[in-house]
Amino acid sequence: MEYLFKRYCKILTLKDDPELLSQYKEVHAINKAWPEITQGMKEVGIIDMEIYIHGNILFMIMDTVADFDHNKNMLELASKPRQKEWESFVSRFQNTSIDSSAGSKWILMERIYEMDQKKEFMAISGQIKKNYREA
Repeated sequence: MEYLFKRYCKILTLKDDPELLSQYKEVHAINKAWPEITQGMKEVGIIDMEIYIHGNILFMIMDTVADFDHNKNMLELASKPRQKEWESFVSRFQNTSIDSSAGSKWILMERIYEMDQKKEFMAISGQIKKNYREA
């Protein structure tokens, strides 16, 4: 069975402090992220999310439903329970303001290469991808 989804890739810079970097990793460890945050992401159409770190640079892969509207859905996410509190909490690790939402501090990245690439796409639109699952 084939289904379509959108992929967004984003980047964020953390404060370059070894103690803060360690704490940031800890609050994202297995079963440490606040459940309301994960639930809110699912409710707005985020199917999966991965965050990678190198030094103080974060790289996020965010897969969403195919009709995800980045600006609209990220605004909706900002209104979910505890989201503002979470963003304030993690801002102490990030090179952002305490009032920044996830939608404003995570910067969309432009894809410049994909194996067998067929067409260009704008980062804000997401990249339509196909996934295959066993029936």
